[in-house]
Amino acid sequence: MTVPHFKPQRLQVTNMNDPRPFGAYTPSGFAKWSLERTRGFSHRWFARRIAFMLRRLAVWSLRGKPLDVESLGARMRLYPYNNVCEKRILFTPQFFDPQELALLESRITPNFTFVDVGANVGGYALFVAGKAGPSARILALEPQPEIFDRLTYNIRQNPFGTIKAIACAVADKTGDLTLFLDPRNKGESSVKIVGPSEADAIRVPAVTLLDLLTGEHFSRVDAIKLDVEGAEDLILDPFFRDAPESLYPRLFFIENGRDQWQIDLPKLLESKSYRLILHTRLNIVYERG
Repeated sequence: MTVPHFKPQRLQVTNMNDPRPFGAYTPSGFAKWSLERTRGFSHRWFARRIAFMLRRLAVWSLRGKPLDVESLGARMRLYPYNNVCEKRILFTPQFFDPQELALLESRITPNFTFVDVGANVGGYALFVAGKAGPSARILALEPQPEIFDRLTYNIRQNPFGTIKAIACAVADKTGDLTLFLDPRNKGESSVKIVGPSEADAIRVPAVTLLDLLTGEHFSRVDAIKLDVEGAEDLILDPFFRDAPESLYPRLFFIENGRDQWQIDLPKLLESKSYRLILHTRLNIVYERG
């Protein structure tokens, strides 16, 4: 087996998203070779270490360019720089929340409704759209302007027609708020946790979960994913206080931010007749009924 040659150079990453048509960055050379191998590795510890090593080399070989690929059942343009989510979806989608996505797929029914809060570049939303069919209704919310631009680009590359992207945060009150941007991992930007000293802070529009659902005229919700870097309690505390029971989703996929929560969120969920059905390294999943 011959490994394509590349010469490592200083990584130059641009903050600009490239609007060129999908296919302009089709993988080739070392990047293509690496993709074919990293996507084939198993979940065993040693295999994961090799996959991550190849991923690191491939990222360097790209010199700041994105790649156009199919991943999680959808076409995406992915920028594997300063965003762990994009790295995982690009090079190792088999490691991208596999238990969570398998469980989510098993619960999909006709007319499935899904709300993806903290959608990033669309991994969950696009996965659900590909599995749920044309009768689904999906909201994908992402407050970071640069990442939102990537999300909408990825949505447009697919024929699903069931995803509505909204450029806003979800919080404990409707209005504008400060979003702290983590320069090392854009997927960890937060309305609650102040990032490193070099982090930027921007003002973004925000809405409560109840205002979002009523404003979008939802009469029921099958599943909600919350990935908001420790602010899940800020969203759910007022939601359960004010929302009618008819809007309680059947499933909650929640990033496990116990160390940042100011309330006992699992206890709150259990008091609303939810039970824990999955606990992984990154997430907890609760089901009602």
